[in-house]
Amino acid sequence: MSGGVDSSVSAALLKKKGYEVIGCFMRNWEKHEDDDSATKCTSDQDLEDAMFVSNQLNIRLHVVDFIKEYWTKVFEPFLDDYERGLTPNPDILCNKYVKFDSLMKYCRERLDTPYLATGHYAQIEQDNQGIKY
Repeated sequence: MSGGVDSSVSAALLKKKGYEVIGCFMRNWEKHEDDDSATKCTSDQDLEDAMFVSNQLNIRLHVVDFIKEYWTKVFEPFLDDYERGLTPNPDILCNKYVKFDSLMKYCRERLDTPYLATGHYAQIEQDNQGIKY
């Protein structure tokens, strides 16, 4: 759960259909105290929003730290591509390596759930036994 409308609506719809829903908030960026207000990461507010929605829906919310994965698999390649004059799209790498890899593994191994639903086009992922997109 990002704290945004899409993931909140997905969680509400799945809960309404009778699924047991567990929220996961991915922390992908490390904030620094010296960040000025113009560039400050909004993850604190996003987490507050996710907590509020989780409380309203009466679901558990896990906060998962993927800062290292995001840095090495998304941000560094983004910078490399940008320096080479390309127009990188970090969302594609984040989906591939963080959301639908690291987060899916976390959900399967730590939460014992084979499904991952996101707010992005209501995607539902299932583990290796039958991947759905």
